[in-house]
Amino acid sequence: MTTTIEELFDTGLERYKAGESPESLIRVFKEVCERSPKASSAWICLAWLYLLDNKAHLAYKAANKAIKLNPQDPQARINLALAMLETGQKGLREHIDCAQQLIFVNKEWEEEVKKSIEDGLTRKPDWQGLAKVKKWLFEE
Repeated sequence: MTTTIEELFDTGLERYKAGESPESLIRVFKEVCERSPKASSAWICLAWLYLLDNKAHLAYKAANKAIKLNPQDPQARINLALAMLETGQKGLREHIDCAQQLIFVNKEWEEEVKKSIEDGLTRKPDWQGLAKVKKWLFEE
């Protein structure tokens, strides 16, 4: 029996929430992205997993793809800004500003972003780039 893309995505998300390592989940989300290349949420998750696994160049590519598919997703913008920060690229302020505007108009998104940031700092406590992004988003 073949697993549907939705089942694969949902199972991957459940495994992530259960604390499974990003390294082992990257394969799952790569498969979802390959099978459903227009699923922005899968690209967002893949970018996040790459960031957690210290693969910023791959995260940059995945986050870029996510933004092309859904430019109005604040997590996609944050992932791209993080990848740019960690690879020393310029121009990340535009993505931080966009994410700020998006979460300002949608409190649900703001809560999701805050949870995501806390999750990232729990899984990777020394993540200086994420700490900076958190400060830029919420303390300016």
